[in-house]
Amino acid sequence: MSQAVEAKQADRLKKLRDLHIKRNEARVNNHQEVVEEDKQMKLPSNWEARQRKAEWLLNDDKLRQEAKEKGQDYNRLKLLNMTAMEADAIDRKKKRQNPDPGFSDYEEATARQYNRMISNMKVDMGAYQRQKDRLGNAFYAEANTYLHDKVKDSKEGIDNMVDDLEKQIAKRNKFSRRRTHNDEADIDYINERNMKFNAKLERYYGEHTTQIKQNLERGTAI
Repeated sequence: MSQAVEAKQADRLKKLRDLHIKRNEARVNNHQEVVEEDKQMKLPSNWEARQRKAEWLLNDDKLRQEAKEKGQDYNRLKLLNMTAMEADAIDRKKKRQNPDPGFSDYEEATARQYNRMISNMKVDMGAYQRQKDRLGNAFYAEANTYLHDKVKDSKEGIDNMVDDLEKQIAKRNKFSRRRTHNDEADIDYINERNMKFNAKLERYYGEHTTQIKQNLERGTAI
């Protein structure tokens, strides 16, 4: 009788231990899913599309290199393997590329400038893949990712950045050059800021106040 009770009690303890193990496993899995979901929520909305594009560029660069080693024209090979629908879609995309919707807000203008600046950059996909393999999960940096001593900019990259900044400065100076002073113009201002304000008034209301100004100059104003 006592052996049957002990066997029954041991069976219950075993079931209890199994339940504890399953509960701990479920707790760990839930925590991992919550962390992963939180990570996905913090990523940009187009993150998956950017990853797919990066993978496509890596594969495209690999196929291009293989074609070059075989002495083949990669662009011709791509056209041979492309369907008419794909070619038509690429042609439509090229036609509507870089539209100018005009100014909406400063954030949108900054985004357009950024996309325009990076459109002419040639990405070294080999260096991209090597850095991705070296950094591991830290490659997709988050808010708390520490990369200070892990990533070092190349001299070529720094030189390209300096050249681009110099081009931006030269272009900005071209459009913001100081206007020449006209000695024969009437002096109706006390400083440069007042001069610009008066110029705006003249531009918008000059045609309506011409006669009043002439009467004041002649001394015949009522």
